[in-house]
Amino acid sequence: MKERTLLIIKPDGLERSLKDEIVNRIIKEGFEIVAEKTCRMPQGLAKELYQEHRAEAFFPELISYITSGKVCLIVLEGENVVKKTREIIGTTNPEKAAKGTIRGDYGLDICRNTVHSSSSLEAAEREIALYFRFFKLS
Repeated sequence: MKERTLLIIKPDGLERSLKDEIVNRIIKEGFEIVAEKTCRMPQGLAKELYQEHRAEAFFPELISYITSGKVCLIVLEGENVVKKTREIIGTTNPEKAAKGTIRGDYGLDICRNTVHSSSSLEAAEREIALYFRFFKLS
């Protein structure tokens, strides 16, 4: 069954010119990019994206970081894309992420971990709607 997920290349990924490398790793898995845009994330949308972390001590730093520079928002489509993308990017903390994963290879710390991807189908639907609500994704 084809699914969709949101992948965000965070400011550190763009600042270090890692976009092509990250996208190539994803495309090699057979996933299709159905929407993409680069922008500066508004603070309100950042807070909605990370709403499950509002009570965490690191929340203000997370919001400050994700809004500090441009991000690249990518909607991916494919078989089991949510689960497989999470495997490709690795665990949230780059220190614990396996080598060969995006975060394991490029993540700097728990906030500057280069990428975000939706954690579930429900999260993907919500997150895609945040950033692509005015576009019909065919």
